[in-house]
Amino acid sequence: MSIISIKNATKKYRRQHLGRVTETTGVSGLNLEINKGETFGLIGLNGSGKTTTIKLILGLLYPTEGEIEVLGKPMPDTEVLGKVGYLPEAAYLNKYLSGKETLELFSTISGIPRNMRNEMVNNILEKVGMAQVMHKRVSDYSKGMLQRISIAQALVHNPEILIFDEPITGLDPLALKEIRQLINWLKTRGRTVFFSSHNISEVERVCDRIGILVNGRLERLIDKSEWQNHEGKIEEIFVSTVKRSEKIGPIRFVPEGHEEAVNG
Repeated sequence: MSIISIKNATKKYRRQHLGRVTETTGVSGLNLEINKGETFGLIGLNGSGKTTTIKLILGLLYPTEGEIEVLGKPMPDTEVLGKVGYLPEAAYLNKYLSGKETLELFSTISGIPRNMRNEMVNNILEKVGMAQVMHKRVSDYSKGMLQRISIAQALVHNPEILIFDEPITGLDPLALKEIRQLINWLKTRGRTVFFSSHNISEVERVCDRIGILVNGRLERLIDKSEWQNHEGKIEEIFVSTVKRSEKIGPIRFVPEGHEEAVNG
């Protein structure tokens, strides 16, 4: 069953400066179906359209062309968003609130009934290991603690779908392991996980399918059977796909004293 459906989606950005209008394309002709319970990873270079794709799914951007549905409804849809957990690349949290107050705010926005909020907030604080510091202000949190409270806000309302934008960027090895454990835990609970990343080795460890985005176009879809038991296969496919699509030449490092041979 398709839980996220993207049909021929194109997003163009128009900018005007000093009377001159320029147009750039975020994604172009994107077609993608994400199945219920699937863990899907979207990989690509900077500027390839990963964040644009996520914002289109969430209804934060409207497509210039095409259709986007989540749980069978066109986005944006308030009811559907209450069933989605979103973890942005950077945490946009009110630094004057405590960790618990932050989660109480997000649980209210997500529509959790008042009589259930305290229990659900306390439960998720325990799960992410933040119960002991839940009354500290967000401004006093370390980077790792901010990441955990951000994860908690995405999970507090027990969503059906989790969307993570670059969730492992800049994390230390221990935090990477914790994110991996989180995704595997969500898989055991039948949740659908969609996330973007640069970290190919981590993506191939947890995903059922992977998409390669190049210059706003979905150039390749890869099923787990294609890389399972083939270490380094995803990296090999990614490099060949990006080079072929962007016509990038190889990097050549020339030993000292050989410059003339190369230049001549």
